[in-house]
Amino acid sequence: MALVLQLLPLLLSRAQGEGQVPLDGRPGDRVNLSCSGISHPIRWAWAPSFPTCKGLSKGRRPILWASSSGTPTVSPVHPFAGRLRVLDPGIRRLELLLSAGDSGTFICRGRHEEESRTVLKVMGDGADCRTPGPSQGSVYPQLLILLLLGAGLVLGLGGLGVVWWQRRRSSLHPLRPLPRFALSPPHSSTSKSRAPEASKGGGAQDHRGHGPGAEPAVCRPGSYGLQKTSPVVASGPC
Repeated sequence: MALVLQLLPLLLSRAQGEGQVPLDGRPGDRVNLSCSGISHPIRWAWAPSFPTCKGLSKGRRPILWASSSGTPTVSPVHPFAGRLRVLDPGIRRLELLLSAGDSGTFICRGRHEEESRTVLKVMGDGADCRTPGPSQGSVYPQLLILLLLGAGLVLGLGGLGVVWWQRRRSSLHPLRPLPRFALSPPHSSTSKSRAPEASKGGGAQDHRGHGPGAEPAVCRPGSYGLQKTSPVVASGPC
């Protein structure tokens, strides 16, 4: 009877330690792993739910051990490098940054071989080893970026097309030279043609001016009206 009473606390602690604690999360979440019912934990192990997705075989894999120096000894081959952090020197609590394929059972073992198990389920993990697709919230920004890039590309191509069309049109239809009469000043030929006539008329008027022995011009009737006759100059004495 006394032996049963002595073993009763150990049996109770083993029964409590072997209870499984469910835990869910998504890739990118941080979760805490605790040793519940273990007074002196000495090591942690991990049994993956889908080992083939990680390229592993079935079974447990050690993660870390407790040490007398207070600094836990980390397994060099565990798959949580850079994502697992010890929250206390007694390795009772761990913090894990979740990633795809982390689903499995985390086992905390005590000094008396008692165990505490935490069953982790990462959303998206499965036997088909498919990576989780993007959520609906992350799809909309990607679509918006694609639409903006497409609109910018269309506008750029349109501007280049307009410039090319204008250059092609100017090369096919060059500007015609202006006519020569448009380059000369107005009435230039008329003024030049009238200048000699004016000079001749002036000379004739001066030549027919009044002088000694000159007679005035006599107008004679003609077919087109009165005509002027040249004056008669007396050749001898009157």
